[in-house]
Amino acid sequence: MSFTVHIVDDEESLRDSLGFLFASRAIATRTWASGADLLAEWPLADCGCLILDVRMEGMSGPQLLDALQARPEGLVPPVIFLTGHADVPLAVQSLKAGAFDFVEKPFNDNHIVDIALAAIAAHAGRLAEVQAREAVAARQASLSAREAEVMGLMLEGLMNKQIAERLGIAMRTVEVHRSRVLAKMGARNIADLARMT
Repeated sequence: MSFTVHIVDDEESLRDSLGFLFASRAIATRTWASGADLLAEWPLADCGCLILDVRMEGMSGPQLLDALQARPEGLVPPVIFLTGHADVPLAVQSLKAGAFDFVEKPFNDNHIVDIALAAIAAHAGRLAEVQAREAVAARQASLSAREAEVMGLMLEGLMNKQIAERLGIAMRTVEVHRSRVLAKMGARNIADLARMT
């Protein structure tokens, strides 16, 4: 998936200049005049990072970040704040609240693009981790109750004979369950299984 940089600023000239800057580096952007406008269409699957002005009419950048973090959709893309000199303490506070970075105005064009690219890369990495965890959870949910039991004992390091004794079943039955667990989980061996769970 190709990601878009979403820019929220109540100054049209700044939105336009940032849009032009990112376009010159072949990076897609979408601009918003207010945090409320963005929230009305949230979540946005293509959002790789957000560039928010700290001070805006209505909802400020930090208030918008708080609103996004309170939403039930989960993962909020990285947020980069644009700040005037007087806003630096507020920007530092925002970093502690989960912002990716802040850029002081006037900013260096290449610097802000590089930060946005780093933010998009970080977001792509986090998304991949979430998707991998969800895939493992889905495979785990496909196990029967007995297979889940056998997997738990496998992960405790028990051998087939010990598992058979613990569960009061034949060793051959344990072997079948063990084989199914590995196949369903997409694991080559117990070490693989331990890594993914």
